[in-house]
Amino acid sequence: MPTVLSAIEKTVPISQFNRGLAGKIFSDVKVSGSKVVMKNNAAEVVLVPPDEYVEIMDTINDYLLLTQACERMSSYDPDTLISEEEMDKRLGITQDELDAVGEVEFE
Repeated sequence: MPTVLSAIEKTVPISQFNRGLAGKIFSDVKVSGSKVVMKNNAAEVVLVPPDEYVEIMDTINDYLLLTQACERMSSYDPDTLISEEEMDKRLGITQDELDAVGEVEFE
């Protein structure tokens, strides 16, 4: 559970940027984690290390994909499925055309 002290340690007054301390603040963010920049006694911006930002964005993306999958599964009806062969037939795709594509790499 966050303490008052940890909350204070994570805040930075915007005036420190005006005093030329941005480099020190950025270094501190890299070492000790996120900081909240305060302006007129209100949170103005949150500084986070790049790795933490990527982790946050990945988590949000995973959540959105999971939500979409759950929504799709709620209307899943196995009786409406068609085989790959039937789909290829509907799209006019032959096995020779598929073989000519070669290996596909997914990331």
